[in-house]
Amino acid sequence: MSKTASASPASSPPSKRWLTAGVWGIGLASLFSDWGHEAATAILPAFLASIGAPAFALGVIEGVSDGLSSFAKLGGGWIADRPQWRKPAGFIGYLATGLSTFGYAFAHTWPTVLVIRAAGWCGRGGRGPSRDTLLAGCVTPGQEGRAFGFERAMDTLGAVLGPLCATALLGVLGARGVLRWTLVPGIAAAIVFAILAPAGKRDNAQHAPSFASSLAQLPKKYSRFLAGVFAHGIGDFAPTLLILRAIQILTPRLGSARGATYAVALYTFFNIVSAAVSYPVGALGDRIGKRGLLALGYLVGALGFAGFIFVPPTIPVLAMLFGLAGIHVGVQQSLEKSLASELLPAQIRGSGFGVLAAVNGVGDLVSSIVVGALWSAVGTTAGFVYAGVFALLGAILIYRWR
Repeated sequence: MSKTASASPASSPPSKRWLTAGVWGIGLASLFSDWGHEAATAILPAFLASIGAPAFALGVIEGVSDGLSSFAKLGGGWIADRPQWRKPAGFIGYLATGLSTFGYAFAHTWPTVLVIRAAGWCGRGGRGPSRDTLLAGCVTPGQEGRAFGFERAMDTLGAVLGPLCATALLGVLGARGVLRWTLVPGIAAAIVFAILAPAGKRDNAQHAPSFASSLAQLPKKYSRFLAGVFAHGIGDFAPTLLILRAIQILTPRLGSARGATYAVALYTFFNIVSAAVSYPVGALGDRIGKRGLLALGYLVGALGFAGFIFVPPTIPVLAMLFGLAGIHVGVQQSLEKSLASELLPAQIRGSGFGVLAAVNGVGDLVSSIVVGALWSAVGTTAGFVYAGVFALLGAILIYRWR
């Protein structure tokens, strides 16, 4: 595949070595940030119950926060098109995420948690395009897959460490103590990013386009790429529904406590697999092309959804299905952004990343709502059929697109 975008002229000239200080810094920032906010997320349901929140509160908190985060990603893309703003935007975003999870510890009503989480998720969404644009500028063309794969692997490692630490600390510190502890990895993420991430430099010869102009300049081939991403995304539901399905399957034979424990262990395995495949598949994409591998990753997701319908759900089978889901997510997250980096002109790369993030955010919202509604109204089979059909459609669109 031809490379249609070069490394950003707004960054320091990239070296031939892909694992630069900038790649390390952004990867470590992702690890520490996910470590902190995933620890908070793991105990959030129990914490909300402890302050008397009703059952629907968690859904409202997650839905509102994710929706605002998607809009913030669009604005963050416009900011990322201004090189001198990229690093400050990234630093503020990491700091906002760390402070928000710490702030839950001082909330006594669920609307307070909603406000704090929404603010933190706006910072999390807004930092994404600046981080991704800086990351793309850290490497030479043809190395994007390795850089984004490494960053995703570090991010997912944080998603593994967060719940494990929360579980280990909960009995010692209590829920509020764990939430206060999240300030440590949260601040570490901001500090590492501030020290190691490259600084965007103003290019006086380049006038940053307006938001509308940036969107108008997105290449047609990028719009076709987004169509495939969106088709896949509206079927790619949140992995928490896989945990729920595992609990439903395991509880009748193991009891509720052991069933929930096994389900959490399966989710941890899912994150481990995702982290393990992220870098290798990114590096492979740099060598043989990313489009076919991304289509294959979407197809693996469709096969995993089909497995929940047709395969007898024993524990080994569930482990295999959660492993397929981990491969699917690792491939998707590594290759979507690195492929986008190749397709986007450098001067509007930030806006392009923002649109990609917003498309994925809307897809996540639609898929989780629709699959959840089908699950409740019709049955689990209907939800997995819906997800599998759209994952397959996304694979076909990406594979046929040139």
